[in-house]
Amino acid sequence: MKHNKNHDNALDAKPKTVPVHFEFSHPTAVAVFIAGTFNDWHPTAKPMHPSGAGNWIKESNLAPGTYEYCIIVDGQWLADPLARETVANPFGGRNSVLRVVSPEAAHLADKTQMPQKN
Repeated sequence: MKHNKNHDNALDAKPKTVPVHFEFSHPTAVAVFIAGTFNDWHPTAKPMHPSGAGNWIKESNLAPGTYEYCIIVDGQWLADPLARETVANPFGGRNSVLRVVSPEAAHLADKTQMPQKN
C-alpha cells in the first residue's frame, strides 16, 4: 500500500491568516503608517493609502492572535481612535489592541451566543 505524505488532516506549515481592514481619518496627514507587534514595530513597513478627503486605508492579512499597534501620522505615534481597546505603552502613550479571530472561532462564538431552543 502506498502512503500519501499529504494527509487531509495534517497541520498546515503556515498558520491561516485573516483579512484585516484598517481605516484612519486625518485631514492634513501627508504620510500614514501602521506599526505594531505584527511587524516588530517597524515604522514604515505598513504604509496606509489615501482614499480621498483625508481618509486612509490599509488591507492586511494577520494570523489569529492579539496585537498591539500604533498609527504613525507624519512621524507622530498615535493610538488608533477607532480601536475598541488600548493599553499603556512604556513611552507614556497608548497602544491600540487588535484581536484577530479565525473565521472558525468567530463562527463558534456566534453559535454560543444564539438562543437555545427548548
